[in-house]
Amino acid sequence: MDQNLKRIVILGGGSAGWLTASIIAAEHCSASATGVQITLVESPDVATVGVGEGTWPTMRQTLRQIGIPEKTFFRECDASFKQGSRFCGWVNGTDNDIYYHPFVLPEGYLESDLHGYWQRHGQGISYADAFTAQTHLCERNLAPKQIATPDYAAVVNYGYHLNVGKFGQLLQRHATKHLGVNHILDHVTAVNSCDNGDIRSLNTRDNGELEADLFIDCSGSASMLLGQHFGIGWRDCRPFLFNDRALATQVPYRDPQQPIASATVSTAQPEGWIWDIALPTRRGVGHVYASNFTSDEQAERCLRNYIARDLSDKKAEQLNIKALKFDPGHRNIFWHRNCVAVGMAAGFIEPLEASALVLVELAAEMIRDELPRSREMMDYVARNFNNKFLYRWERVIDFLKLHYVLSQRENEYWQAHRQPDSIPDSLTQKLKLWRHRPPSEYDFDRKGEVFPSASYQYVLYGMGFHTEPRSTDKLSDSDKTVERYLSDNKRKLDKYLNGLPSNRMLITRLLH
Repeated sequence: MDQNLKRIVILGGGSAGWLTASIIAAEHCSASATGVQITLVESPDVATVGVGEGTWPTMRQTLRQIGIPEKTFFRECDASFKQGSRFCGWVNGTDNDIYYHPFVLPEGYLESDLHGYWQRHGQGISYADAFTAQTHLCERNLAPKQIATPDYAAVVNYGYHLNVGKFGQLLQRHATKHLGVNHILDHVTAVNSCDNGDIRSLNTRDNGELEADLFIDCSGSASMLLGQHFGIGWRDCRPFLFNDRALATQVPYRDPQQPIASATVSTAQPEGWIWDIALPTRRGVGHVYASNFTSDEQAERCLRNYIARDLSDKKAEQLNIKALKFDPGHRNIFWHRNCVAVGMAAGFIEPLEASALVLVELAAEMIRDELPRSREMMDYVARNFNNKFLYRWERVIDFLKLHYVLSQRENEYWQAHRQPDSIPDSLTQKLKLWRHRPPSEYDFDRKGEVFPSASYQYVLYGMGFHTEPRSTDKLSDSDKTVERYLSDNKRKLDKYLNGLPSNRMLITRLLH
């Protein structure tokens, strides 16, 4: 093996493989003779499984860095703007049981304890509504920017909804045409080892032996390299999060000019929840549920009944529904010897809060930034990588579990989620702390936190969690200070409501 790391082989395509290839190739000059050589090999017969149709705002920076114009992204990927998540029925299932997790920080969040003021004076208005304009934009299906705003800029933070299949195809074309990634469609028939236990090469049926210094496993849940070849174990998270099935379908609009929702809609069900993602040409709708608590038939009936509320019963019954099974969890480690897993090869929990694609971005970015110059350096990088991503997966589990722990729904499924032995110790300890003060940046202080402290506040106080007020005053938390932030937020909201187009209007302009 060469002393310097010059060659990378990525096994598997889809959004995970092609995002990883693009992120590394763009920085390491793979299109030049002196850059790192990247080869992506994928089977021509294995269909990729999309990890979701929603992204975090981080995707804007990713697309900009790899050189894809935003207009191209919208045209190629049937994309729309996402400004957060709207949760329906998660607390008690009543008609007014709705709260938002928006993508912007509350106005004045880093300067004051907004929650204390809201708890004293905010009766009748949600925490997110009081301190952000974004929830109001979402309720009106408005875009996050004006028509003349440049690519990737905006007045409020946003991510995307997208057709994940088309996204992978766009990344493939861009990576091979502009970033110098070599693409091989072939079957991998064997994994060959070096004397020291590293992977030396992959045998392919038609293209011979593919040698590399670093192998990235993007082979999905099969995890052909990290899981099958190296035998790295799997950490099952079903003791905490029970969902292991999903049903998905594509729902047409009743009217081609129907508004495009600005948030992912997540609606609680007796044994799971339904996602509803609005794209320009259709909606992506699916039901995530736990097989230990309901049958596939009953889950499908819940999904069709949900769809029938917007379409007719007849049209809902005619839709083709795809069934997916998954094992919620992640690998015990993610980088072993000269192999690192990204995407579903590393783990998958469930689609709640769109954590799958952002974990791909974060993993690819760390590989890019820490790409070892030599094999000797690789072991140090691997230790840091494993430490960081074990932490990140644990925080993802905590954050997703938070949504279930706070529910007051009485179905057996929801009651089981509240049992103490189903709650991670790390979350239990934080919930005790948050009885006495709100979540803060001191609770989540690592670079690249998947979910910042503000996200925890949106969920906690959206679902009715109570934090005891302080018995003494703080200057920065005075009513006058917080009221200034409320006034600033009100001015922003008035400005945005008067100046922002609808999602559909802006997307229509981007497509032409």
